[in-house]
Amino acid sequence: GKKSLRQKFVDELKHYYKGFHLLWTDTKVAARMVWRLLHGQVLTRRERRRLLRTCADLFRLVPFLVFVIVPFMEFLLPVFLKLFPEMLPSTFETESKKEEKLKKKLNAKLELAKFLRETIAEMAKRNKADTG
Repeated sequence: GKKSLRQKFVDELKHYYKGFHLLWTDTKVAARMVWRLLHGQVLTRRERRRLLRTCADLFRLVPFLVFVIVPFMEFLLPVFLKLFPEMLPSTFETESKKEEKLKKKLNAKLELAKFLRETIAEMAKRNKADTG
């Protein structure tokens, strides 16, 4: 069914609360990783990727905080998210946004595979014509 305006508002607040909570957790884990790095330990590839993602999320948080601090600026947030979809940290992504990204990546890979297949077929025709 259709949600009321109050329910949509509550859902959005829950979404942002969970996003900030996840970001806080990621930041604590990243701080431990930095501590380990400073003491000469080596990070695994997975840990390094997580550390880089968390650092990128913290840098993305700076422009997002402007919308929170400046009064009534939050009304422009949907406009800016439409213009700059990667502005929010990764912890704020919804499942539908993640699925949409995966679909776009898959479509791009399929198009690339189709292009490569056509190119190879064209090259095979040329080689066959040259040898035959």
